[in-house]
Amino acid sequence: MDVFGERLKSERSRLGLNQAEFAALGGVKQHAQFQYEKGMRRPNSDYLSAITAAGVDAYYLLTGEKASRLENEDEQRVVAGLRELDAGKRAALLTLIEAFTDLPQQ
Repeated sequence: MDVFGERLKSERSRLGLNQAEFAALGGVKQHAQFQYEKGMRRPNSDYLSAITAAGVDAYYLLTGEKASRLENEDEQRVVAGLRELDAGKRAALLTLIEAFTDLPQQ
């Protein structure tokens, strides 16, 4: 497995998804997802855009560095913690944030 494939698998695992579920997020079949993770194929920009919209850190996938465009340490801690949550815990946290703020529910 190459480094990109390892990072991709890591992001998939972080989100608590199996290959078929993650492949569906990216608009590809499970076999393509398997090939991406093994370094046999490279995904296109449509796939990367789709998985980024689902919470994947594309900057990390491409560079190995976590994106840190946040304004302060509190924001960095919140985002770092959010990235470690599985899909269920992420949804619960977002519901809590929406309850404490005026952000629209999605």
